[in-house]
Amino acid sequence: MLSFNSTDAEYLEELAGYVAVPSVSRDATEETMRSAAEWLAAQLSFADGRVVATAGHPVVRGDWLGAPGAPTILVYGHYDVQPTGDLAEWRTPPFELTVDGDVIRGRGVTDDKGPVFIVLKVAQAFLEQEGALPLNIKFLFEGEEEIGSPHLPAYLREHADELAADLVISADGAMWRPSEPSLSIASKGLVTLDIEVTGAEGDLHSGRFGGTVANPVHALSEILAGLHTPEGRVAVDGFYDGIPELSDERRAAIAAVPFDEDRYRDDLGLDNVFGEAGYSTLERLWERPTLEINGIRAGGKYTVIPHIATGHISCRLVPGQRPERVLQAITDHVLAHKLTGVRVAVHADEGGVPAYTIPADHPAIRAAGAALEHVYPGQDVLLAVIAGTLPATALFEEVLGAKTLFFSFSTADENLHAPNEFMRVSRLREGMRAWEHLWRLLADGPHRLAPVRHDGPAR
Repeated sequence: MLSFNSTDAEYLEELAGYVAVPSVSRDATEETMRSAAEWLAAQLSFADGRVVATAGHPVVRGDWLGAPGAPTILVYGHYDVQPTGDLAEWRTPPFELTVDGDVIRGRGVTDDKGPVFIVLKVAQAFLEQEGALPLNIKFLFEGEEEIGSPHLPAYLREHADELAADLVISADGAMWRPSEPSLSIASKGLVTLDIEVTGAEGDLHSGRFGGTVANPVHALSEILAGLHTPEGRVAVDGFYDGIPELSDERRAAIAAVPFDEDRYRDDLGLDNVFGEAGYSTLERLWERPTLEINGIRAGGKYTVIPHIATGHISCRLVPGQRPERVLQAITDHVLAHKLTGVRVAVHADEGGVPAYTIPADHPAIRAAGAALEHVYPGQDVLLAVIAGTLPATALFEEVLGAKTLFFSFSTADENLHAPNEFMRVSRLREGMRAWEHLWRLLADGPHRLAPVRHDGPAR
């Protein structure tokens, strides 16, 4: 076994330098994003770590191919982070890693800088203590995951031969909850769009013109209200096309998962949960698609009739749904509204992502389960579903022909994408031990991956 000899304080001081880089892919400067990428590349010096340009923010690459005949894995993660949101809601500055009892806080600590840091420390420990890694490892860290990975497809296709691997292991993702170890066997797809309603050429005084013109906010509200039935089902014809019926076996498996619905409701500060009728809360979360109104932009607290109103929509998709068909169904539904005095348009965002699955009996799932059992003895490993979306998974399968194993030591309750994002300090060392064991299992023994041939020079 490896020894992870640094103290927690030493690990956290190092991670703090990474978290301090405000690598918000949505609006950070090119210099800021490159600074985060260069931090990662320096950590990968043992694997010829390098920053590689794309049509957007750069990727960070590394290759250690010093195990001839051994399997090859591609480790994936990202260095970009979400915007901070309202700074007033943060207890501490978002880009200063803060230790608060048994957790660390800061933007990116759990999504995805902390989980990526874990992998780096494991690889470095192997080389320092054993002089080699147990298998061939390629590293690919991108800087655009939080904006839908718009430039990753082209980069991956252009470099598919270089990135060929038997398995992709993602440091991104999250365990279902902190009460037991878990592996995700699926993640939902994603499509996003705007519904735009336009009225007059400019904003109008609500006293001088009120009651004589259509109000785009009223019209948009009518459209948005018509996207669901009162019972919570999506009211768009064709939205559910292609989705297989939820089997009795799957329903029984979900029902067997310990889940306290009252606590779930209370932790959210709600009086009741709500969703598509005929399904339990956990079935809705793991197995059913969603259409959510994420925001409305129009006017403000002043006396005008806004000339434009925009609704922001996102849909999480499940296996059987095709992103382009979902977008078309919503567009047809919206444009079918006959509204007087306004113009309605639908603007679909690029980069629709289909849902992703990996079989529960896949060798990588078996190996990962064994690794978690090694680190968490006596605890059952839960097979869960990521209700969010990781755009790269379907892409890796399409371009590289490789499945992706989610192996993150983030936990879904750690305020990902929200103020006061945090990570449990204990997860750092637990993750290091688990990644070490997983790599050993994939390299040799009953969980060994079938290797592909590599002709490049060993490093």
